[in-house]
Amino acid sequence: MSEQPVTKASIIKAPVTKALLTKPCCDEDVPGGVNAGDPRVALVGNPNVGKSTLFNMLTGARQRIGNWPGKTVSVAQGTWRSPHGEITLIDLPGTYSLVPGSPDEALTRDLLVDRGMGGRPDLVVITVDAANLARNLYLLAQVMETGVPLVVALTMVDIAKSRGIQIDAGRLSELIGAPVVPLVPRRGEGVAEFDRVVARALAAPRRPAVPVLGEDIEAALASITAEVPAESAVRYPARWLSIALLTGEDVPGVPEETAAAARAAGAALAGGEPSDDEPDDPELLVAEQRYAWVHEVIAHVVTRRRAGRATWSDRVDRVLTSRWFGPPIFLAVMWAVFALTTKAAAPLMAGFQGFVDGPVSAGAGRLLDVLGAGETIRGLVLNGLIAGVGQVLSFVPLMAIMFVLLSVLEDSGYLARAAFVVDRLMRLIGLPGRAFLPLIVGFGCNVPALAGTRILSDRRHRLLTGLLIPFVTCSARLTVYVLVATAFFGSAAGTVVFAMYVLSIALVIGMGLLLRGTLFRGMAEEPLVLDLPPYRLPAVRVIGAQSWVKLQAFLKTASGIIVATVTLVWLLSSIPFGGQGSFGRTPIEHSVFGAASHAVAPAFAPAGFGDWHASAALITGFVAKEAVVSTMAQTYSMGEPADGHQPGGLGGALRATIEQTSRGHPVPAVLAFLVFLLAYTPCMTTVAAQRAEIGGRLTLFGIGMQLTLAWLLAVAVFRVGSLFL
Repeated sequence: MSEQPVTKASIIKAPVTKALLTKPCCDEDVPGGVNAGDPRVALVGNPNVGKSTLFNMLTGARQRIGNWPGKTVSVAQGTWRSPHGEITLIDLPGTYSLVPGSPDEALTRDLLVDRGMGGRPDLVVITVDAANLARNLYLLAQVMETGVPLVVALTMVDIAKSRGIQIDAGRLSELIGAPVVPLVPRRGEGVAEFDRVVARALAAPRRPAVPVLGEDIEAALASITAEVPAESAVRYPARWLSIALLTGEDVPGVPEETAAAARAAGAALAGGEPSDDEPDDPELLVAEQRYAWVHEVIAHVVTRRRAGRATWSDRVDRVLTSRWFGPPIFLAVMWAVFALTTKAAAPLMAGFQGFVDGPVSAGAGRLLDVLGAGETIRGLVLNGLIAGVGQVLSFVPLMAIMFVLLSVLEDSGYLARAAFVVDRLMRLIGLPGRAFLPLIVGFGCNVPALAGTRILSDRRHRLLTGLLIPFVTCSARLTVYVLVATAFFGSAAGTVVFAMYVLSIALVIGMGLLLRGTLFRGMAEEPLVLDLPPYRLPAVRVIGAQSWVKLQAFLKTASGIIVATVTLVWLLSSIPFGGQGSFGRTPIEHSVFGAASHAVAPAFAPAGFGDWHASAALITGFVAKEAVVSTMAQTYSMGEPADGHQPGGLGGALRATIEQTSRGHPVPAVLAFLVFLLAYTPCMTTVAAQRAEIGGRLTLFGIGMQLTLAWLLAVAVFRVGSLFL
């Protein structure tokens, strides 16, 4: 039985031991030591306790996200430039317990207990929510049992104070044998003291105390410890290993005879012989004693000045998470985000594009003349790089505004409420509410969203979510939505973009229902367990840091992809096809790229956009959606003069094309184009991430499903829309 987050009911139910709260840890040396040149500090904690906020505040933009060596789990790492020296900070995935239920939680557990995997931190900072102390102390008890040196960051102290809760940090520090620092990371309060405490802990690491689990359990643990072979004792902390074996965990590298002796001790502790009928009894007994320890600590360190009154946060939650008001409020909030984004970004985008098309292009042309560049180089620079990259970079204001608004929703605490709102929809397709979290990440980028499926404990849940994530419209598609919607719908562009996001959610639900009834019949249901963070006024510093990191990641990814794609398109567009022209001196429609685009275009004729410009953009969009706009810019600027000089720039050229191919029905045709863009394969990076998470066969199945659905929906939208528009 895996431990669950501590609840009020479980604390009251648990027996209270008369023994000491804690005792010194075993006599082992503190493992690893501290590398003075590059100390490593790991952040550990429950979800939504301010761990990542603390990480972002300490590291700023000096962070990166990547897979842990030898693992498939993504971890954020950054450099904390402390006044006492640089520290490598590791933001481990949030977890309620060191008994893992998902790959993310397994990494956190392994990094703390397995000295053989490498990378064990010199110090652990465990973030504990002062406003919900009981819920966090169970994990603290387990971390203490690993024996790793630790510092407790007591976060949310301002929220606790507003609720009439006072925590005696000094007394808590005495009980656990480790320093405790009250913090408000969002406002920077307590950071100076936190820095000094961490520096002292790194300079003189020491083990924390460990919770006393009762005489019977302690006796059983002592007997198991005596049976542990030396090689296992070197790899794992002795107390953690004894508890793990007693509770029936499968620990790699431990001899079977040792595990059998532990099972016998566990059976004796439970009052019977070891059998498959009672595998969880020792685990339950250990969990109850940990809960009892939590209860005692709360009694010693927590003072409540008032209780029993519903807070304003509770009253707001009754509305925002209700069955009737929650969904329409969620839709209204998201509509406001997209409407505000498009309206605020439009003048900035126009100004930036005018700057690129005017002074930048003219200046580059004069420089190329001075350098004596030939027509081939001029074509690459002016019609390729500047036209393509400049068009995409003009969307930087749009992405910045979007990231800021989404960060505001996240930092205010609203996005966590949205998970509860859509929990019922998740259950319709057989997924737990936690699956909403990677889906939400997918609105930024599908690649980390696929990595986020590791928070799901059930393998079939992970596979189904991995197949559905590509239908979540990512930020790269947003740039195309805005360009096309602005060209065809003017001031209503924000509503059209919002409709695409609603359609994206509808596709996730619809395809989820279809897959649940076919490939994923009989999946087990899982209840939603999610802590609601307190409502807060978003901090400018936090919003700025989060938005800047996301914008940097977008630009880093997009710039490399766009430059490579633009160069490849230019190269293929310079190679003549069918014997017309020479390299660099052939019309693009008669080039290799143009011939391929012309060959694909008839497939889209039933959807009303069977033109080679559109098919060319969709071909490169299969590589990366960031390249759709740059390819449009290239094909129109490199085409015949009329193509590149339509009134209204690129939007005007696209509008003229769609009006021609749709046979008098441009609105349904452009809607069909947007729907196809939404539903077909996001990018090759997503395909690679999908293959890593769900396997090659399901990935190929997913690509075929996406392309088929995209074409059918596009044709249906155009055919039905042509009857009315």
